[in-house]
Amino acid sequence: MVNQERLSIKQLSSLAGVSVRTLHFYDQIGLLIPQRERENNYRFYTQESLLKLQQILFYREMEFSLDQIAGILNQPEFDLINALEEHRDALKNKAKRLNTLLETVDNTISNLKGQKDMTQPQYFKGFSDEQQAEYEKEAAQKWDPEIVHESNRRWKNLSQAEKDNLMKKGESIMLAIRDAMPKGPASAEAQKAIADWKNQINFFYDCSDEMLLGLGRMYIEDPRFKATYDQIDPGLAEFKYEAIKIFCAARGVTE
Repeated sequence: MVNQERLSIKQLSSLAGVSVRTLHFYDQIGLLIPQRERENNYRFYTQESLLKLQQILFYREMEFSLDQIAGILNQPEFDLINALEEHRDALKNKAKRLNTLLETVDNTISNLKGQKDMTQPQYFKGFSDEQQAEYEKEAAQKWDPEIVHESNRRWKNLSQAEKDNLMKKGESIMLAIRDAMPKGPASAEAQKAIADWKNQINFFYDCSDEMLLGLGRMYIEDPRFKATYDQIDPGLAEFKYEAIKIFCAARGVTE
């Protein structure tokens, strides 16, 4: 455990690499409130404050908004150890993906310099269906941060065989969307594939039509999504978005 000594705002600022202005702001919005001396109203931070600030910084690293972070940390059932375990898993997965992508970059550079041969699939090593699922969870958390926790809980309860089958099913749905491209986004084939895809997402978290439409928009706006889809078929991201808009419009949800 960290020691019990009290920290001034300047000491905590220096320790955590967070500006004094930011700590003042966190105090003003009730996110991280320091304790005060009765005699002189001197503000100070404790070990509990330090751990809470660490949580805030972890969630900020995962691009949660301050309102979302406050909602999470203020939940009566918030469990610090469970939260840290989830942070560890998320960071390990992120580090693994980044290392794989770094390897792909290095191999591609060597290939272009004539120093190494690569097969076509090796150009896309690191752009996996599992990574795409992580991107979708990241996008969905903008609507409800609890989505990530629920998705992680469901995923951890699966066996490796069940995880493999789920990812294979996701891949087959994606190929079905690609195969429907010549028939148009309003075709029965495209709309069935979108419905199947929504059901696939619902395994991880409850995806509303509004969220589905937002995800579709991110497929063309987020370069990570677009790069993943472009490796399957150029124009797939745009096609899927159009098919999603038609699917949602039929259910009364439009942009």
